[in-house]
Amino acid sequence: MSLLKWALICLLISLVAGALGFTGLARGAAQIAKILFFLFLVIFIVIVILALFANQLVF
Repeated sequence: MSLLKWALICLLISLVAGALGFTGLARGAAQIAKILFFLFLVIFIVIVILALFANQLVF
């Protein structure tokens, strides 16, 4: 869950920076948020697939 938390933090930073006019900082934070979100999504999917193969409940 830590990656998702960091992705959300970067998303908030990019939204605030974009609203204040810091476009370069907003673009960088948005890219970091996207990368972390997709990394979290891939890890989540891998864990769910492994749990299905092991016949165990993940949640």
